Amino acid sequence: MNRPVEIIGGGLAGLSLGLALRRAAVPVTLFEAGAYPRHRVCGEFITGLSATTIERLGLAPFLADATPHREVAWFLRDQPLRRQTLASPALALSRHALDQRLADAFTAVGGDLRTQIRIDPSDAPDGRIFATGRRPARPEWIGLKCHAFHLPLNAELELHLGDHAYVGLCAVEDGRINVSGLFRQRADLRELTRETALVSYLRAVGLDALADRLSTAKIDPASFSAIAGLGFSKPSTRTDRIVLGDTYAMIPPFTGHGMAMAFQSAEQALDPLLAWSRGEASWESTLRTVQQRLRTLFRLRLASAAALHPFLFKPARQRWLATASRLRLLPMKPLYKITH
Repeated sequence: MNRPVEIIGGGLAGLSLGLALRRAAVPVTLFEAGAYPRHRVCGEFITGLSATTIERLGLAPFLADATPHREVAWFLRDQPLRRQTLASPALALSRHALDQRLADAFTAVGGDLRTQIRIDPSDAPDGRIFATGRRPARPEWIGLKCHAFHLPLNAELELHLGDHAYVGLCAVEDGRINVSGLFRQRADLRELTRETALVSYLRAVGLDALADRLSTAKIDPASFSAIAGLGFSKPSTRTDRIVLGDTYAMIPPFTGHGMAMAFQSAEQALDPLLAWSRGEASWESTLRTVQQRLRTLFRLRLASAAALHPFLFKPARQRWLATASRLRLLPMKPLYKITH
């Protein structure tokens, strides 16, 4: 009989890994602190996910109706900066829909899903996987998001740079436009409601035209989301456990894609966990194998993202970036390749 696996955290990494393990007849219990469906602060488009990963994790049915986007328009302080076409389409689908689909599929194949339960993270027995999301960080950044209905866009993907801020817009399902932003927290914007925070931050960082567009749009009130204490950490160095997705490392927006990394980290863990479950490997060797796979896959990507991040958020470096873009000096294809 296969050894059972426990997964702590029911985001993209945890759900996709649990589903793939269950399809291979591994007993899986997944603990999730929240419930489904739920809105998440997320760009809600996937780039850099290969057909191999989609096939290995069996994701195709859940992404079949994702909206493909290729056209990208960049803006700096509401001024057009650059337009580009992605080499392969970004797949846009809300986390509200995608997480629910994966959770339903996991239980349909016999997975034991236990929601609204928190597990002590200090305990790491054999067979337990941690995919609990971001690691605690100093409250330097705040993420804000909402869904607007039928908001006209200037491109399939809009990417806006403000003063220590980034905002992305894209169409997801059912006529919804996901508006998701990352902002450096400001002392003068502490007393905000979830409903007023996004527009207030947009104005504070110099994105007034975008704030005006959003102020006149119809918003799904349930979609207003916020998350504080965001940090873009180096890869986890823990050797006593397997950590996946954002628990392993968070990559900054624009410089990579966390949704793809969540699925890719699950893929890297799948075969070693199958071998352990079947009694073909020790837990110690499984830990070493998964950790080495994650380092090999993500090392260059995370280092490159860390170097690029200041050019996207700091005003002085944004101006340099704008000049380089106008002069066509940015090697967009090589940069995209090493960060995805």
